[in-house]
Amino acid sequence: MNDAVDQPHQRPSWDDYFLSLVREVSKRATCNRGRSGCLIVKDKRIVCTGYVGSPPGIEHCDEVGHLMKRVMDDAGDVKMHCTRTIHAEQNAICQAARYGIPLEGTTLYCTMEPCRTCAMLIASVGIARVVAMKRYHAGQDTQALFERAGIVLDVVDEATETYAGQAPP
Repeated sequence: MNDAVDQPHQRPSWDDYFLSLVREVSKRATCNRGRSGCLIVKDKRIVCTGYVGSPPGIEHCDEVGHLMKRVMDDAGDVKMHCTRTIHAEQNAICQAARYGIPLEGTTLYCTMEPCRTCAMLIASVGIARVVAMKRYHAGQDTQALFERAGIVLDVVDEATETYAGQAPP
């Protein structure tokens, strides 16, 4: 008897399906400090994708190295951030804008909770729900912003995403 035939096929949930595609999209990322990906869905259809990378025509970290800048947080701690690339969420929103795709009422799937800047863009374009694989080390502002804006945030794994060169939380 064939066990594969005897066992019913377990289809993934829609969230699991789209998150598995986020993992594939993230493989296109061009900055090893955070190879993240994103996709935006409307009515169970993908409308756009994005990954961490430089704008078109600009060199990528993987090609020429990082463009590091010092940034001071509210506590006065100085951290280093790579500014050569834009975030996966920003790239996906830009792709939608470039091709005239409205994002009102969509769901955004991403590697980790969006940063504050991405969260503001997400709220501005009318995205209704965000599904993140993991927490972001500086996600408190995003959580508060989404709550005020009425955006549903679902985080699959409560662990905090870590990436190369990340400052400790």
